[in-house]
Amino acid sequence: MNKGVVYLVGAGPGDPKLITLRGLEAIQRADVVVYDRLASPRLLKHMKAGAEKIFVGKLPDKHMMKQEEINRLLVDLALQGKIVTRLKGGDPSVFGRVGEEAELLADNGIKFEIVPGITSAIAVPAYAGIPVTHRDFTSSFSIVTGHEYKNKTYSSVNWDNLSQASGTLIFLMGVANLEQICNRLIHGGKSPETPVALIRWGTWMEQETLTGTLTDIAEKVRAANFQSPAVTIVGEVVKLRDKLSWFEKKPLFGRRILVTRARSQASDLANQIDELGGEAVEFPVIRTQQTTDPAAQALRDDAISSVEQFDWIMFTSVNGVEFFFQRMRELRKDIRSLAKARIAAVGPKTAEALEERGLMIETIPSRYQGDALPEALAAELQPNQRVLLPTANIARDALPHKLKELGLHVTKIDMYETVLETDHGDEIIELLKQGKIHIVTFTSSSTVTNLLRALKELGEHEPVELLRGCNIACIGPLTAQTALDAGLNVDYMAKEATVSSLVASLYQQDSGE
Repeated sequence: MNKGVVYLVGAGPGDPKLITLRGLEAIQRADVVVYDRLASPRLLKHMKAGAEKIFVGKLPDKHMMKQEEINRLLVDLALQGKIVTRLKGGDPSVFGRVGEEAELLADNGIKFEIVPGITSAIAVPAYAGIPVTHRDFTSSFSIVTGHEYKNKTYSSVNWDNLSQASGTLIFLMGVANLEQICNRLIHGGKSPETPVALIRWGTWMEQETLTGTLTDIAEKVRAANFQSPAVTIVGEVVKLRDKLSWFEKKPLFGRRILVTRARSQASDLANQIDELGGEAVEFPVIRTQQTTDPAAQALRDDAISSVEQFDWIMFTSVNGVEFFFQRMRELRKDIRSLAKARIAAVGPKTAEALEERGLMIETIPSRYQGDALPEALAAELQPNQRVLLPTANIARDALPHKLKELGLHVTKIDMYETVLETDHGDEIIELLKQGKIHIVTFTSSSTVTNLLRALKELGEHEPVELLRGCNIACIGPLTAQTALDAGLNVDYMAKEATVSSLVASLYQQDSGE
């Protein structure tokens, strides 16, 4: 068997969007990803289907796997012919022990590549509003380990020289030894009033910053029970934090938000949450697919094959648009066959999806619900006109009922159906039980019902109770009613049935806007 290859990848300091393009490629092509606790688990969603993940994380008081065992694991996996990505927090060359892993790979004739990452030594202070250099304060910095290993072969830190250095000092892994570090710096000549900052879980949703001086920072850490992992910054640049702090001021900072939308549509919602400082955790409890019911398929294909006969085509969702035109292509139906039909849409995203295909819509109702279309088009709708409604198999009957009351002939076709998804559900349940999910978002009634179904299938007999500790956010009144009927409280409601409005509701209601 041919030997595999190992990518030794720096995952960055925590924010999954800070990984390099090369690092992301290594995750996507890997047969196995070996990762630790400082690499964001959200990066694992980029793994290809069927790839294996192995956690080898280390905790301050417990090693899941010794370094020598990790080194051997990488060799063994590569000797099986696998593409292995070793995902390490920060940059693997900055106290990441990548040299030891690479040496054993080289000794065994295994190809490897070191993919640099953004080191926490620079990124974490930046997220706390502390640049490590500034021309008014210093033009240099030093990165020092705050945790010295026993029996190491390299020399100890020269504390006298370090204390006299004029640049910023950055200590990694130094929380447990903080008092000793401060005392050595003061003993070496550093002013006791030198500013110090500790940033815990920097670039993560849990980021926490504590400031003081060499004299009092150790006592402040004890009083606050400030735990690792943390980066310690010593120097005058710490004074810039009050003015330059930006990440912790974002409106959704500190909130972990569950996104239950279908995977194909989740990215927009997740990106908006991330942009506002929250952490989006995706659990796409529904997956959309073409309808599988033979009778519904036959009705759908008959309608599309004779689409020229319709006066109106009314789309109520982006999914309806996507699956309609996918089936048009599969049936080799030319888009020019839509020339007679006037096009209507519910919601700006649905309209945008149509306009991207060169189709101009008649109007968007002010209320983004299907049953609002007849009112918005009242002056245009005429008795005996033929209307095609491409919808989901679980779509409500309110719209076709209203159209029929106006004397129109309605053909409702199931373009797609939603099915239950439970991938990564165990991880979500653990986060819920630990109280680490702060808000659950619902973008449709089906996301409500399917989340509860998914939790039940995963062994939670009282899924509503599991969600009691979370705030619930709904995209519109119909979704909210489904949540209320299920026994959930609704804390946030979008003013309009759009993703942007849903996200805005998460912080505007709290701020009183």
